Amino acid sequence: MNKYIKIVIAAVLILLGLYMMIFTRSLGWGIVIFLLAALPILLFIKNEYILLAFWQLRKQNMEKAAKWLNGITNYQAQLHKSQYGYFHYLQGLTQAQEHPAKVEPLMKKALEYGLNMKHDRAMATLNLAAAAISKGRKQEGQKLLEEAKRLDTAGMMTDQIKMMKDQLKMPSMQKHMHNPNMRQRGKFF
Repeated sequence: MNKYIKIVIAAVLILLGLYMMIFTRSLGWGIVIFLLAALPILLFIKNEYILLAFWQLRKQNMEKAAKWLNGITNYQAQLHKSQYGYFHYLQGLTQAQEHPAKVEPLMKKALEYGLNMKHDRAMATLNLAAAAISKGRKQEGQKLLEEAKRLDTAGMMTDQIKMMKDQLKMPSMQKHMHNPNMRQRGKFF
């Protein structure tokens, strides 16, 4: 549903509540309708699809979270600007296992649009560090890991950060791996 339709519904409910309180003298029903008007306003600020996707992520159900996110067909028309970052962040989290190559641009967009919570920014930075390390960009990965460590004030990701730092210390397998058959190649030709 378009975000502006929610505001129109809230305005109609507020006007109906005023009508009920002033003209029909039904103070109780007017208050109930005012309280109902708060729901579309809340859904304007926090989109229902994103809330349901967060709920499914909390239950570790990535498929249903991705399904709820697919309900957002045009994020710029359906979401408030403050939610653009969380839309990309959630898409990156749901696609991390099946499509790891798509995670890096989504997390960059999420950080570009902005994430409110520090631990969300830390998780996005940690995902960017993992992508950089996997592509062989160790210096960038190290900087991003330090940034993620700085943002992780609650200490929720210390194990993942430590594991990735240990991974950085390991030598690159491509440089040190030798094929014994390649040494003998010159002898046969």
